[in-house]
Amino acid sequence: MKVAFGMKAHSGWAALVVVGIRDGEFAVVDRRRVELVEEEWAKQPYHAAEEMKGAEARELVGRGIDAARRIAVREMRAAVKREKDRKNEVVACAVLTGNPMPDWSVEEILSVHFRMHKAEGVLFRDVLARATESCALKLVAIPEKQLMKHAEEALGITARTLVSNVAALGKVVGPPWGKDQKDAVLAAMVALRV
Repeated sequence: MKVAFGMKAHSGWAALVVVGIRDGEFAVVDRRRVELVEEEWAKQPYHAAEEMKGAEARELVGRGIDAARRIAVREMRAAVKREKDRKNEVVACAVLTGNPMPDWSVEEILSVHFRMHKAEGVLFRDVLARATESCALKLVAIPEKQLMKHAEEALGITARTLVSNVAALGKVVGPPWGKDQKDAVLAAMVALRV
């Protein structure tokens, strides 16, 4: 079956839900937590570099970003392989995005605490998008705050019906089925239709 990934990023990890269409209905094929870091500090590389200056701070942040990119590609390839092993074809990956960030330097980011949070949020969404493209998958970037609007338009279903359908999918697959999984499944459903 043709399937799509839906991914919602957090600091150091992402929720992944794989959705396909079985007998004309959306079905959850897989869902899991995907780790995007191997070392605890790398969940917040800008925070880890907060007390550092200049080259030392840039080097640490750079190592964190490079590691997250490498791990994201490895995990995306593993997810694609799992689906191939199930005889499924991955047609797209939807990544929930936030507002874009100005092109701040590491020093500018470290000078304002809020910017560190913003940069780390963008970092993990970005590594997922890059990993998607690196695995030659169609990237469907969906602004997280506009997810329901995109889902209504792509699927031709009202928000109320979408919420009901997502809840029904959650009952079939069981816990965990929180906001992360619900958002990721909606994103994957959109990716299957666009």
